[in-house]
Amino acid sequence: MSIKPIKSILFVCLGNICRSPLAEGVFRAVLSERGDDQGIVLDSAATGGWEAGSAPDPRSVAVAIRHGIDISGQRARRIAPEDFSRFDLILGMDRSNVRDLKALAPEAALDRIYLFLEFASGHARDVPDPYYEDQQAFASVYRMIRETSEALAKRLDARVSAPTSGQASSTM
Repeated sequence: MSIKPIKSILFVCLGNICRSPLAEGVFRAVLSERGDDQGIVLDSAATGGWEAGSAPDPRSVAVAIRHGIDISGQRARRIAPEDFSRFDLILGMDRSNVRDLKALAPEAALDRIYLFLEFASGHARDVPDPYYEDQQAFASVYRMIRETSEALAKRLDARVSAPTSGQASSTM
C-alpha cells in the first residue's frame, strides 16, 4: 500500500448488520473524540446481499447505544464494484470476508484490502461474527472493535506525520 493519506475507509463483513456497521460507528466516534475526523469518508458494506436495506442487528445497535454511539440509521448494502476505486482502505472483519473481497476486486484494488485487526494492530485475528450468539458476544465484539479502532486511528496519525521527503528522520 502506498504512503498516501487515507481519506476513505470501508468496513466489510458478511451481512453488514453486525460487525461492519459497528466498526463504522465506533471508528467514527474514535475519530470524533480525537478531533481527527478531517473529512475521512467512512462506510460499511457486506460481501453478501441478502440483508441489503436492513437496519443493523438490534444487538449491535444496543451495544453501540450503551457506549453513546448511534448506528441505528445505517442500512446494509452489498459491496459495489465502484467501492474498490472509491475507498483507499477496505477492511474485512474476518479472513473469509478478505478472501471474498479479493475475489471480487479488480487487480488494481488488491493492495487496499486488509484484515481489520491485522492492518490496525498487527494481530492476524478475525473479529468473530456474533450473529448466532448472545448479547455478551456483541459486547465482546464491541470491545475488540473499540480497541482496534483506537489502534487504527493511531496508525493513520503516524502515516500522516511520517516524513514525505523519502529520507528517514534521525529524530524518529
